[in-house]
Amino acid sequence: MDISLRQMRSFVAVAKLGSFTRAAEFLHVSQPTLTVQIRRLEEALQLKLFDRNPRSVNLTRVGRDLLPSFERTLQDLDSVLLDVKHVSTAQLGLVRIAALPSFAASLLPDSIRHFRKQNPGASFAVKDVIASAVLGLVRSDEVDLGLTGGNVDFPDIEVLFRASDEIRVIYPKGHPIDRFSRITAERLAQFPIVMMDSRTSVRAVTDNAFRKAKLMPTPVTETTQMMTALGMVRAGIGITLLPASAREIAAEPTLRARHISDPNFSRPVWLIKRKNRTLPPLSKAFADHLSRERVSFLKRDDDDR
Repeated sequence: MDISLRQMRSFVAVAKLGSFTRAAEFLHVSQPTLTVQIRRLEEALQLKLFDRNPRSVNLTRVGRDLLPSFERTLQDLDSVLLDVKHVSTAQLGLVRIAALPSFAASLLPDSIRHFRKQNPGASFAVKDVIASAVLGLVRSDEVDLGLTGGNVDFPDIEVLFRASDEIRVIYPKGHPIDRFSRITAERLAQFPIVMMDSRTSVRAVTDNAFRKAKLMPTPVTETTQMMTALGMVRAGIGITLLPASAREIAAEPTLRARHISDPNFSRPVWLIKRKNRTLPPLSKAFADHLSRERVSFLKRDDDDR
């Protein structure tokens, strides 16, 4: 059975308006064209849908039974097409993004808030995971975008933008390191350090920075969560090295955060997608939004808190 949407719309219009003339005007087609559509629908169904006479057009009983089903079908289809239109014009949709926990807590909330002011139909699914998991989620198409600081040099990964996130030294007020006007890798290596877990992007950056300075730091303990590292510092166990974007630092008013005079203490920030994959319109719009804002949400000009 071959029934077209045009035939269904023609049937509903005639049924509701009770006139071929008025239905043709409503559908912006000629009356002969409308008549052909109704005839083809009746032939496809092998049913008579209208009783016609020179003065009126009335639904047959079968036509009356069929009308609610056709109306529901057209309403459902129109709703789907409207949703698709909203998605295609980036007015509606879900942005799936994986991000390092520090970025998910510090960079994304304000960016999402600003984006949704212009795109109120946007919703977000944010997975806050370590760098290797960000990469895995992007490569498996479980998310559209990844915001990470880990290694992204893989043939199936496309970098949409690159920025940087300065690593700072965190220590209690009154700590001996505070007497130095400049803090270098050599100064840091003099003190016990609360290190981040070896699987984190922060640890990869700090290990590399010390290695380039040909120094061996003194790790006193390792933690996975930045808040745990700060708790260790607050307890006097050692100093720690955390990215400037980490909002956990602001939650510890008894601690200080200072710039390190070594460009190697800087974590790269990558916005990535899977190569050769077309982003949904809304995800593409959010990626463009992040790209425009990347300097403002990552660059910190103040050396000390």
